[in-house]
Amino acid sequence: MTPAIITAAICGAETTREMTPHLPITADELAQEAVRCREAGASVIHLHVRRDDGTPTQDRALFQKALDAIRGRTDAIVQTSTGGAVGMTADERAQPLECTPPPEMATLNAGSLNFGDDVFLNPFPLVREFARRMRAKGIAYELECYDVGHVEACLRLAEEGVIGLPAHFDFVMGVRGGIQASEDNLTFLVMKLPKGCTFNVAGIGRHQLPMAELSLRMGGHARCGLEDNIYSSKGVLAKGSFELVARVAELARAAGREIATPAQAREILRIPGRPR
Repeated sequence: MTPAIITAAICGAETTREMTPHLPITADELAQEAVRCREAGASVIHLHVRRDDGTPTQDRALFQKALDAIRGRTDAIVQTSTGGAVGMTADERAQPLECTPPPEMATLNAGSLNFGDDVFLNPFPLVREFARRMRAKGIAYELECYDVGHVEACLRLAEEGVIGLPAHFDFVMGVRGGIQASEDNLTFLVMKLPKGCTFNVAGIGRHQLPMAELSLRMGGHARCGLEDNIYSSKGVLAKGSFELVARVAELARAAGREIATPAQAREILRIPGRPR
């Protein structure tokens, strides 16, 4: 079986220090957590950044500082978010793509949806523009799909030549307003994928570890971390994303999967190589 890629979502835009004191915020804290996650088995670090007061931002300078800190301490792939936080403008969200050198990978949100009590807007013109910017800079994309229609949207964009296939998909499951986390739903999503595509599953909250295990047994990959879930077990706060990565690594081995190194992950995800 293909080695299992574990993505560590170490910060996010919604989790706060009030929810968990273990949330990394500064560039140094993010880099330290990235190292711990890499040692636990992660080969991809999904990156958001925060201001000093903990509020989410897509500020290019803060992304640059965090990217430099993480790249200086680990060989993991750094995947920057272009989702940012609900309510941010398109230009604001695209700032991390302008870092030097650019990130190896970034998220490309495939469509709009109700996100809790808010609306996360990703109309086709915005998706096309983000894809264009990523292509221009040689940034690999992970297609973020929160519902079945988002997969269909990606197939339409591929027909237009906006994105190329095969591609790597991330199924975010359990958001209130998106597709819910269940085996039937994941099976249906995977059936939609064209031949050669790879997939990752990000289960939200209590669904994180069960959906990671299901994805790994189905031949997919898994995302975990404090962005999506702050608990290692019911009522017990994880001491960091690294604890959740270690749990997912155990699940992968139990499923007969080798844990992918960053070099193996780059090959599986069709990423040319780490920037110097």
